Amino acid sequence: MMHNSADSAFRQTLLEQLPAEVLRDAESRYREEPRGRWQGKVGVLAAPRSTQEVAHLVRLAADARVPILPYGGGTGLVGGQVMPEGPAPLMISLERMNSIRAVYPQENVLICDAGAILADVQQAAADAGRLFPLSLAAQGSARIGGNLATNAGGTGVLRYGNARDLCLGLEAVLPDGQIWHGLKRLRKDNSGYDLRHLLIGSEGTLGIITAAALKLSPQPAHMGTAVLVVSSPQAALSLLALARAQLGELVSAFELISGQGLAFLRETLPDVRQPFDTAPAWSVLIEVGLVHGLDPQKSLETLFAAAMQAGLVEDGIVAQSHQQAAEFWSVREHIPQANKRIGSISSHDISLPLGVLPEFIERGDKLVQALGDFRINCFGHVGDGNLHYNVFPAKGRSVADHANQRMEVQRVVHDLVHAFGGSVSAEHGVGRLKVDDLERYGDPAKLAAMRAIKAALDPLGIMNPGAVLKTVPSAVQQT
Repeated sequence: MMHNSADSAFRQTLLEQLPAEVLRDAESRYREEPRGRWQGKVGVLAAPRSTQEVAHLVRLAADARVPILPYGGGTGLVGGQVMPEGPAPLMISLERMNSIRAVYPQENVLICDAGAILADVQQAAADAGRLFPLSLAAQGSARIGGNLATNAGGTGVLRYGNARDLCLGLEAVLPDGQIWHGLKRLRKDNSGYDLRHLLIGSEGTLGIITAAALKLSPQPAHMGTAVLVVSSPQAALSLLALARAQLGELVSAFELISGQGLAFLRETLPDVRQPFDTAPAWSVLIEVGLVHGLDPQKSLETLFAAAMQAGLVEDGIVAQSHQQAAEFWSVREHIPQANKRIGSISSHDISLPLGVLPEFIERGDKLVQALGDFRINCFGHVGDGNLHYNVFPAKGRSVADHANQRMEVQRVVHDLVHAFGGSVSAEHGVGRLKVDDLERYGDPAKLAAMRAIKAALDPLGIMNPGAVLKTVPSAVQQT
C-alpha cells in the first residue's frame, strides 16, 4: 500500500474537521532525537486534547493513506520517534493529554493519560502514599505512553519489573481509528488475547496508547543505599546472590559500575562527588527498601560484613543520610552524561542470562580490544541482566578516527550477545536503530508472527512505518 505525505491539502482537511488549536508548528525538537543520529520530517503536527480527537485524526490519516508518527516525550534512544525516510508523516503528540484521571490507593492503581510525564505520575502516587516504581534518567520529560510503547526498564526492574509489569489496562486508538476501551483495574482477566501486552513494546506500530491503568506499590518504610567495591563482575554476581539470600525481594536496585565509567565522570564532570578517592575497577551500587521494623543501615552493614567474610567485597560505604545516598545515585545517574561527552564509537543496550555475565564481559573485552585501541565502559542494571556495554576511542583520539569501525564493533558485540542467548535490545526498544539487528538475530517464527499481526491490525501500514519491522518498499513511495 503506497503512502501519501501529510501535505497542505491534508492539513486543510484536518482544519475543516478539528479545532484549529489541535494543529501546531513542528518545531525542530519534534524532528530530532537525543543522540543526533537522525533528522526526521514532519508534514503536520497535531496535539489532540482527547482520545476522541486522536481517533478522528487516525481515521482521517487512514482515509488519506498518510503515515502516522506517535510522539511522547521524544526521549527514546533508538529513533522510534523520528521518521527520516518516506512521505512526511502526521505526527500525533500526546503532550496535551497529560492528566492524572484517578488514583485508587486501596487498590494500588493510578489511571492517567498517556501524555502524563513520568515524574508527575510518580508524584501523584507519592501524594496518595503510594509508589510508582518506574524510574528513568529522563523521567522529567519522558511520558507514560512512550514508556509503555517501548516497555521501558530503569533501575527498579529487579524488584518491580519493566513497564509491562506495571500496567493493568490500556486505552488505545487502533490503526483504523477504533478506540479500544481496555482501561481496566483488574489483576486477573483471562478473557481471550491480551491486547495490552501486544501494544506494550510495539513502539506505536500497532496503535496509539492514549491512557493507562498503572500498578502502584506501598512505599517502603525505610530506604538504604551502599556502594561496595568488588574484585570482578563474578564477585558482583555472587554478592547479588548473597544480598537476595539475606534480604529477599527487598533489594530494589543492584547497579554495576566500572572504573572506566568513573574515570570518564572525573574527566568530564569533576563536580560530581565520587565515594572513593581512587576509583575502583568494579563497584556495586545497592539499594534496599525495607518494611517497618527493619533498619536499612544495619541490614546493609550486616550484608557488608558477610560479603567481606566471603571475600566478595574489598571496601564499601553504607550511606548514613539521605544526602549521602543521593550523592551515590548521582554518580550512577551522571555516567551516561559523561559517556555522551566522551563520545562513543558504538553503544549497546543488551541483556544476558545472569550466569553468563562475567564470561561475556571477559570475552567481549578481548574481542573488542582485538579490533583496536578502545576504552570500554561496561555498566548497568546487573541485577536484571541488563548491561550498557559502550565502546570509546582511546584517550587523545576521536570518534571520527574510528567511523569506519562502528559497524564492525557492533557486530562483534551483538554476535557474542546472541551466542550467549541474550538480547541486543534490552530496555530501549528496537525503533529504527535495531531493525536490521532484529532481522539478523530474531527467531524466524517470531518475526513471521509479528509481520502477520502488523498486517492484520494495520493493513495500510500507516502506523510508524519503518520502526521495529522493515517497511515493505512499496509502502514508502509517495503517490
